[in-house]
Amino acid sequence: MDKTEIIRLLEQFSSGELNQDEMVEELSSMGLEDLGFATIDTDRTNRTGIPEVIYSLGKTPEQVTEIAFRMYSRGIPILATRATLEVYDAVVKKIPGAIYHKEARAIVYQSEMTDISESYIAVVSAGTSDIPVSEEAAVTAEFLGNRVERIYDVGVAGIHRLFHRLDLIRGATVIIVVAGMEGALASVMGGLVDKPVIGVPCSAGYGANFGGVSALLSMLNSCASGVSVVNIDNGFGAACQAGLINKLVSGKVESHKVESRQSKVESHKE
Repeated sequence: MDKTEIIRLLEQFSSGELNQDEMVEELSSMGLEDLGFATIDTDRTNRTGIPEVIYSLGKTPEQVTEIAFRMYSRGIPILATRATLEVYDAVVKKIPGAIYHKEARAIVYQSEMTDISESYIAVVSAGTSDIPVSEEAAVTAEFLGNRVERIYDVGVAGIHRLFHRLDLIRGATVIIVVAGMEGALASVMGGLVDKPVIGVPCSAGYGANFGGVSALLSMLNSCASGVSVVNIDNGFGAACQAGLINKLVSGKVESHKVESRQSKVESHKE
């Protein structure tokens, strides 16, 4: 439970919104809120640096709305991935400031502007058909406080397009590469840059692409060093990994965690 959450509870107790028993119940919940059909991890940001995120696919608009509203009530920033316009229409009625990113299929609500890193993540797509997954990665990375540069439609079929944008790509802290078909762009990128490359195999492609499996296997078999791979169409997962890397490089690791580790080292020496 972070400082903001504690202050909120104290204010509600002082104003009479919460009685003593309710206050105790809130404090003893250990960062969880049970909705019956879902259990919200309200303390995830403190543990991992990434808040609870709603995966909308398979949930009803009412379920997504209820989860989002509970998070909103606690002051937790909201990201709902794989959300349809129908889901957004339900959410925005309860959370008026929510924004729908159509290409990314994502709903975002942040009550405060997030500090944006000076260093940036490059999101590179092989083709225009890869943009939905690329946008999921870009929107997620921005939600997590990262500056993002989008470089789209630079696949190997016209590789001169990639070379035209190479300086911008090389300036990134970490590079997310989204590619369908045979997924060759991740390997090409790995041979051109000195930064971590996160490959996102995309399901875009003809029959022998097998819904992204061919791109996945190509990326996993890359002979270029420094290339890691996430699951098919998992722009969200790639952005979380890239964001953690960028946070380390930009020096945004929370000071109390660093101090805690240093204290353990000093204690061990004694």
